[in-house]
Amino acid sequence: MREEETEQTILPSNSSDGYREFRGRDKFPSTTLLTILALSIWLGAIHFNAFLVLFSLFFLPLSKTLVVFGLLLVFMLIPIDPYNKYGRRLSRFICKRACSYFPVTLYVEDINAFHPDQAYVFGYEPHSVLPIGVVALADLTGFMPLPKIKVLASSAIFYTPFLRHIWTWLGLAPATKKNFTSLLAAGYSCILVPGGVQEAFHMEHGAETVFLRTRRGFVRTAMERGLPLVPVFCFGQSNIYKWWKPSGKLYLEFSRAIKFTPIFFWGIFGSPVPYQHPMHVVVGKPIVLKKTPQPTMEEVSEVHSQFVRALEDLFERNKARVGHADLQLKIL
Repeated sequence: MREEETEQTILPSNSSDGYREFRGRDKFPSTTLLTILALSIWLGAIHFNAFLVLFSLFFLPLSKTLVVFGLLLVFMLIPIDPYNKYGRRLSRFICKRACSYFPVTLYVEDINAFHPDQAYVFGYEPHSVLPIGVVALADLTGFMPLPKIKVLASSAIFYTPFLRHIWTWLGLAPATKKNFTSLLAAGYSCILVPGGVQEAFHMEHGAETVFLRTRRGFVRTAMERGLPLVPVFCFGQSNIYKWWKPSGKLYLEFSRAIKFTPIFFWGIFGSPVPYQHPMHVVVGKPIVLKKTPQPTMEEVSEVHSQFVRALEDLFERNKARVGHADLQLKIL
């Protein structure tokens, strides 16, 4: 048995139906120092890389600058063992402290609908600056009864020194069609943010915007394999960072080209440590699909519309209960 499978979640027994709540702070109490350390390791790599590059360019001689860039290149390309014992221990440390810090609360509308031997396709919204709330669904957190889960993320992350190591150990994989289909075939449930790069481009202050109307690829893949689609929405995630981004077509095309949306973001005292704002991750009931090896466009559109409606309903049903009664959802 792998080390990450040794912890089992004990489900609350205060409900006779399938509804469950998992409160991160109650499950994983932590000290302030350990929590700040965990978040800095997890989320500080982008800022650290930027600092290292700028410091090298402006303050080091050319020879040492080239050495720094060479080391960064090595860390960009060196193979990573996703099940490295020490990496997974570090990742479990990060998951637990993150759930306690904000805190993160996971709401599952029907835990009995999820079976350990079944793979699922989770459509997670919104993207925000970073979709940090997915930590509640990670296998290392252990809230969901699914032993094999992967989060699909922008390929750009996996070419970012240091960040790629941490996020790989956390259970992330590049969001390519090949990875998606191969992971599902291997029995992994996959969590993805359908809006991706363009959704981050359309972010607005004071509202939630999801770029979903034309994103049908994940629906087609789920139909081809007959796997359930699961709508997920995270409330409060868009408030954990202050941010600014440019606008315009050129910026959008640049973001598409690099498979990443460059955003200036900052947390407490301008650091990468996010603000301590509660996050509420709500998991809807799975949409059961029959296996359709070659679905038509009409069939895909019908199931896609069903998923969009389910996500909207999930948002409207839960926003007041988690303290966001006035929040508006825009689906583009």
